[in-house]
Amino acid sequence: MQVNEEELQQPGQNPETEKQEQPVVEAVDNTQAVEQPSVKEEAKPETAEESVENLSMDQILEAESALVKKINAREMVSLKVVQVTEDSVYVNIGEKKEAVIPLSEFENEKTPEPGDEVTAIFERKSREGTIMSHRRARERVAYASVQKLFEAGSRVKGKITDIIKGGYLVDLNGLRAFMPLSLSELGGAHKHYLPTGAKVKVYITDFSEKDKKVIVSRRKVLEEDEKARKEKTLSEISEGAIVRGVVSRTTEDSVLVRFQGIDGIVRLEDISWKDPKEALQKYDRGVRVRCKILAIDREKELITFGFKQIMPNPAIMLRRKFPPRSRVKAKITAVSEAGADAKINDTVDAFIMTEDYGADGAPSAGDEVNAVVVGINKDEFKVKLSIRRNEEQEDRKKFQAYFKEGPHFTLGQILNDKDK
Repeated sequence: MQVNEEELQQPGQNPETEKQEQPVVEAVDNTQAVEQPSVKEEAKPETAEESVENLSMDQILEAESALVKKINAREMVSLKVVQVTEDSVYVNIGEKKEAVIPLSEFENEKTPEPGDEVTAIFERKSREGTIMSHRRARERVAYASVQKLFEAGSRVKGKITDIIKGGYLVDLNGLRAFMPLSLSELGGAHKHYLPTGAKVKVYITDFSEKDKKVIVSRRKVLEEDEKARKEKTLSEISEGAIVRGVVSRTTEDSVLVRFQGIDGIVRLEDISWKDPKEALQKYDRGVRVRCKILAIDREKELITFGFKQIMPNPAIMLRRKFPPRSRVKAKITAVSEAGADAKINDTVDAFIMTEDYGADGAPSAGDEVNAVVVGINKDEFKVKLSIRRNEEQEDRKKFQAYFKEGPHFTLGQILNDKDK
């Protein structure tokens, strides 16, 4: 079957029915044939199933008559090859007549030889004689096979044979079908992605042998496969697992991640422990990322991921490095009504509340101070310092040192001093 865009766009047209051709073989007159006894000896088999060895004259003529009727009715018949030339295959159609089948119709098949049986359907009558079509016979078989698959709703294996405007031509066991671009990819497609010769699995979505219309969909197969893959993935993963995904896009306050065909989201507060807005900028589309599963909505097929959860918590790191009551030196960077900002080093920030100032009161920007660690601000990741407590520790040490180094008096010395 030759398929073109006009046929696909106007499925109601049937070029075959527009040509009302006359049958080329007339029915045999049995009476006249019986009066010619020589016919019995010259009769030859017309089909693969019948042999002349044990047939009577009436049976031979009846078989020829049946063959003629089938040919005239454009039914599929089995014919014996009598000759093969460079471009034609000659077959016996009864009444000592032969018909021609173009050799090109046996493309991708073994070239027939004299004595072989081939299937064919009446095509037309021309100056060269009766033209039969092997291609149409194969198409009819293919139509029957495809119709069963269509009615059963089964998947069909096909092969891309041509790329045309608006879609593809797909070969289905010898039958050509049309696959629109919109049915070729998940979510549709606006251009061709499949090459000629690509093997595909499709569903037959529209079928009409009368209108010569067969429409197939690869998209439906892909959707089913993705749904099954999603269900399998969702059943296997669990919260707390660390997986790899791909960034599909970013928004002002989130990163969207694709994981094995499932959509996921990383909210702003889960992007980074510190400065998430700034960290958001580095996640470009297509970047592969490691993330932790925080929540799974199996009904909506949505996963909540986290980036920062697989990174060390800076608050914990600060607590380990600067335990409570440890002493540090810090440089004041700014002073406000709430307190003083400071830096312990280039990467560690600190803060001193007003009640933790020392005896000299509020420090000034640029001052270097000695302070004691009193805690960690886990929201701002700052070390909380106290100058006052450091001074108290210093006073305590001096007091202890004074008593340690001072003179020791005996009870007698104390009593003698009192008597005096």
